[in-house]
Amino acid sequence: MPLVEKASIMDEQAIQRALIRIAHEVIEKNKGIENMALVGIRTRGVPLAEQLAHEIGRIEGRDIAVGVLDITLYRDDLSTLSHQPIVRETKLPFDINGKKIILVDDVLYTGRTIRAALDALIDLGRPQSIQLAVLIDRGHRELPIRADYVGKNVPTSSKEVVSVQLIATDQVARVVINEIVD
Repeated sequence: MPLVEKASIMDEQAIQRALIRIAHEVIEKNKGIENMALVGIRTRGVPLAEQLAHEIGRIEGRDIAVGVLDITLYRDDLSTLSHQPIVRETKLPFDINGKKIILVDDVLYTGRTIRAALDALIDLGRPQSIQLAVLIDRGHRELPIRADYVGKNVPTSSKEVVSVQLIATDQVARVVINEIVD
């Protein structure tokens, strides 16, 4: 599907401001960071979780654990993706049992990615709670899932694609809306 860039909606500073705000909201809602860990969903949820952990650590004066979750085998569209899907490593350097987990992703759309992430996490243990932080919520939910922390709500049409680009993965930090060209 050919895409054409329609609008740039966040630059590096806007992304940083959104993450700082989310960091404050996470700390406030949870009355600190005791017994908490962040888990980034591959691919762009991981650097976002790392940036969010940095901001939380700066505010609280101590580090917060960060893990990486690969949801490839939990996707409900796995058979349509590829005959040989690429499965990457899940790295959770902490026990999730009894922890407050903040799941981090770049874009919340239908909710199917988050459903897969919840299934993957529950297979690994029983957290005290799971909260969701996303940089962009674009609507169009197909499942009853909502984010606890949102960087920016961006109403979109079904012909639009929200693309989050981060320094760690794309050598540039910005969020753009692309339109599918028929």
